[in-house]
Amino acid sequence: MGKFLEDFKQFALKGNVIDMAVGVIVGGAFGKIVSSLVNDIIMPVVTLCTGGTGFENMKFVIKHGIPATEEGQAAVEEVAVHYGMFIQNIVDFFIIAISIFVAIRVTVKFKEKWEKPEPEPAPAEEPAPSKEEVLLSEIRDLLKEQNTDLESKKSE
Repeated sequence: MGKFLEDFKQFALKGNVIDMAVGVIVGGAFGKIVSSLVNDIIMPVVTLCTGGTGFENMKFVIKHGIPATEEGQAAVEEVAVHYGMFIQNIVDFFIIAISIFVAIRVTVKFKEKWEKPEPEPAPAEEPAPSKEEVLLSEIRDLLKEQNTDLESKKSE
């Protein structure tokens, strides 16, 4: 049990938990927005196209319900397969999936553009040495040569 608590403490203090919590909260709010889009905007249009019956009213009745009677007989609830709600949930899922895909794709493109390093300019070729630099280099080489000649004569 101690190892479990230690692992959980390490996990919770990493900082990823906060990111995950923010993601869950934003995802929940995003889900509500998409559900509202489906239920309040898309489904009424679909209802008009399907002849006035929305998906939520589509069902296959297995056993019809019986209302309660005045003599005291209890009501029997209807038993039905609500396939219309299933279809609506599938539509809801696809719209959420497409919305999340687009949001992630836009975020990744923005991140790539933001983090893309600017191309470095091509290194410029070193300029040719000026006449003075060439002359000074020759003088330096001559002085080195004379210095080595003097050292060799001293060592003899």
